[in-house]
Amino acid sequence: MKIGSIQMGAGMDKDKNLCRAAEFVKKCKENGADIAVLPEIFNGPYSNDYFRPYAEPAKEKSWQALSHMAKDNQLWLVGGSIPEIDEAGKVYNTSFVFDPEGNQVARHRKMHLFDIDVKGGQSFKESDTFTAGDEVTVFDTPWGKIGLCICFDFRFPELSRLMVLKGAQVLVVPAAFNMTTGPAHWELLFRQRAVDGQCYTVGVAPARDEKGCYVSYGNSIVVSPWGEVLWRAGAEETFQVVELDMEQVQQVRQQLPLLSARREDVYEVREKK
Repeated sequence: MKIGSIQMGAGMDKDKNLCRAAEFVKKCKENGADIAVLPEIFNGPYSNDYFRPYAEPAKEKSWQALSHMAKDNQLWLVGGSIPEIDEAGKVYNTSFVFDPEGNQVARHRKMHLFDIDVKGGQSFKESDTFTAGDEVTVFDTPWGKIGLCICFDFRFPELSRLMVLKGAQVLVVPAAFNMTTGPAHWELLFRQRAVDGQCYTVGVAPARDEKGCYVSYGNSIVVSPWGEVLWRAGAEETFQVVELDMEQVQQVRQQLPLLSARREDVYEVREKK
C-alpha cells in the first residue's frame, strides 16, 4: 500500500485552501498513492477565533470538495480534519474518509480536546469551541484495517490499543503539534505507538507558518511496525508517497508476540458501548 502524506499550510481563504489540497492530492496520485492524507484543520486557520466561523455541516463545501478529490483521483482520502457543525450547533474537529468513488466510509470526531497550559510554552483550549467525539474509528480498505484519530487523541495509549485490537494495521493521525510539544514528543510518540501496536503510524501535520496564529511543528512522519522512521518532513510545504509493506505487520507480530501475550486474566482495555 502506498500512502501519500500532504504537509500543506492553511491561510484565511477557505476556497484557496481547498484548491491547494486538491493540487496536493493530485500530485500524490501521480506519484502512485493508493491513499492520501491531509493535515489537521487544513481548510482554515487553527484558532478558536475561526473554528466556528469556518465550521460546516457534513456534505457541504469542504466535504464535497474532499469527495471530489477522492473520486477525481480514484484513491482513498483521509480528509485531514475540518470544523464540523451539527444540527444542534455543536462544533467538532472532524476527519472524514472517502473511498475512490467519493463515498464517505468513516468519520472521526476528535475525542480528546487539546486543553493545555505549558509553563513558558504553549497555551490553548480547544474545548472553548469544540465538543468531544466519543467513537473509536477503524475502517476497512483493500490492504487491511486503518485506525484514525486526531492529534491530541494520539497521546492516549488506550485509544491506540483499542484501534489495534479492532484490527488496525496502520494508525493515521492528522495532527498539528506546536513548537513546544513537537520537538519534545512528536517523533517519540509515533515511534512509541508503532512499537506498542506493532503497526505503521502516519502523522500528517500542517506546514509551519511562523507568522500564523498557531505555529505548527510540521515534521510529518511515517514509522514502521519495528519503530523505524521511514520518512520525516521538515517545516515546509511538501508531500511524500511512502510504500507500506503490510506483510511486515504480521511478521513483527509473529516474531514478538506482544498482542497475543497480553494477560487478559489480569488486565484489559475495552471500548464502552
